[in-house]
Amino acid sequence: MTRKMDDTTRYHRLRERYLNGDLDRRNFLGLLGAAGLAYGVQTPFAKYAHAAAEQVRFDGWGGVVSEAFREYAFDPYTAATGVNVVDGTFGGADEYLSRVKASQPGEFNIAHLSGVFDYVRYHNLELSSELNEANIPNLGNVIPALVDVLRKPTGGSLSAVPYDYGTTGLAYNRKYISDEEMQEKGAMLLIDPAYKGKIGGWGEWKTRVWYAALQTGQNPNGIEDVDAVWDAIRAHRDLALKYWSSGAELMSLLAEEEIYVTEAWSGRVKALQDQGHDIGYYDPPGGLGWQECLFVLRGSPMPECEELLNFMLETETAIAVAEGQNYPPALDPNKVELTDKVKALPAFDPSGTLAGLNFFDPPYWNGKEAEWSKTFGRVQKGY
Repeated sequence: MTRKMDDTTRYHRLRERYLNGDLDRRNFLGLLGAAGLAYGVQTPFAKYAHAAAEQVRFDGWGGVVSEAFREYAFDPYTAATGVNVVDGTFGGADEYLSRVKASQPGEFNIAHLSGVFDYVRYHNLELSSELNEANIPNLGNVIPALVDVLRKPTGGSLSAVPYDYGTTGLAYNRKYISDEEMQEKGAMLLIDPAYKGKIGGWGEWKTRVWYAALQTGQNPNGIEDVDAVWDAIRAHRDLALKYWSSGAELMSLLAEEEIYVTEAWSGRVKALQDQGHDIGYYDPPGGLGWQECLFVLRGSPMPECEELLNFMLETETAIAVAEGQNYPPALDPNKVELTDKVKALPAFDPSGTLAGLNFFDPPYWNGKEAEWSKTFGRVQKGY
């Protein structure tokens, strides 16, 4: 027992030095590997040292998000378990779902999905799994509201764990648009003719409909005049330089001043601000909040996936990833001490309730998907 505790302590000390920046990645992996060979380190992952699965595939949004996962989660996990994490990327949820539907069971394992909308969609397509929560004890540190909303569609079980949250607010270049103008006009700036050719927008039907509802004075989760919404979407389309399709493209358009205003993901705007760009960020009344989850697909190697999820939910790892990708972690600030950097992130809720954010209502939006996604496709093409 003493030997096992000493080995586990050694592992955690090495990992703490790595996360603190005292060890670079190469030295961390080398020291951890040497410790395992020389002393038979019994890390928390040793029980899977001879697991049948040699790798887990993880698909996410790319860019700074993937870089944060790779550095702070995947490499340390592989060093501790011997299970390789193969990470892929996707530009949009629909694109990734098409790839999953065309794949063989087990080909894709864990996906960084956005919103309860996607969680429900995957479950309805019989792509969900059932997690053994006993293998994910760190789930106990997650904000309860984020967990509870995932249990409902799957009858009380979980096919994913919440991981982070943020908002889709308004980003604007302060060189051309003042804070006062943004606060006065809000979402209407996206259809302001004064900025024709300098407006951007995400080419995703749900976001376009949500903001068009705000522009027409309607509740996005209870739209009554849908024709007015499509008219607002057409007005935005005609004024916009282009629709962007990824976080990297969003950041490039703002950084190069190709556009002055667009709706944007809070973390990507924070990354631009950290790079020295004078980009403002504003969550308008009725603005859009979202949560992201790590979804385990049916047919995946469950013990390895559950262990990876638990590793990613460790306090140090989740905070490091949050600081790397600029989105608040799903960790409950009432249970876990978060860093000042996390507390300063856009959208961070110190109460841990998320009561001030507005979210897609899953039954409402899933019920509209077939019709509205098709209509947006036609509008996007100029109809």
